[in-house]
Amino acid sequence: MNAPSRPKKSFGQHFLHERRYIDRIVSAISPRPDDFVVEIGPGEGALTFPLLAAAGKLTAIELDTDLIPRLQAHAERTGTLSIVHADVLKVDFTAMARDAGVSRLRVAGNLPYYISSPILFHCIEHAAAIADMHFMLQKEVVDRMAAEPGSKVYGRLSVMLQLACRVEPLFDVPPGAFRPPPKVDSAVVRLVPIAAEARHDADPERLHNIVKAAFAQRRKTLSNALRQWMDADAIRQADVDPKARAETLSPDDFVRLAKVDVAS
Repeated sequence: MNAPSRPKKSFGQHFLHERRYIDRIVSAISPRPDDFVVEIGPGEGALTFPLLAAAGKLTAIELDTDLIPRLQAHAERTGTLSIVHADVLKVDFTAMARDAGVSRLRVAGNLPYYISSPILFHCIEHAAAIADMHFMLQKEVVDRMAAEPGSKVYGRLSVMLQLACRVEPLFDVPPGAFRPPPKVDSAVVRLVPIAAEARHDADPERLHNIVKAAFAQRRKTLSNALRQWMDADAIRQADVDPKARAETLSPDDFVRLAKVDVAS
């Protein structure tokens, strides 16, 4: 029997090994044979092979070349595994769905803590090509994703994800479920992209810039934080108080701010 792979700090690897949590994640995803499932960072395959057994086929995105031969060898007994050797931030999920002849992908993964937010933002850029996402992340990140206005952890990630997806925290996963145990608790979250016809119609780049500026210095009022983008009168046009601070605004408030015609 081959020895387990040694997790690499440079990749932020913590391999899930406790069976009851693996089963809970697979049950939450509930893959079907007609699904096109994409796993980000399969690691040693703890989730890969149960997902593969349920769906019959799976595409995995893995950057660590040392893990790929082991995954391919094991997969031969389970189903059809396609491995994309790439940095997930460079993977075009929209093109992947188009090339596979499917309308939408189902995405899952145990995301490395150090790069989880960039991966989330990358995925929502391709939300139209994704049916749902199930991710295991640092619990603190999941708390931020689902936070409501007024919360201490409500911020840019909360706003941008909630405008693109329905965010549903599912359950927590303790450090002991991983090898090696991380120093933080983890949690599993489900993200379901909002249908195109129900999403906001603000300019995406302007919205992103306004949200980023508003939360860059949380203690500043909006009139100060957004000075580069609009004055107090423009903020009032969005039915928002210029003296308010970013953490008190709802995601829809930011959409109204982004839609104000500052040239008028």
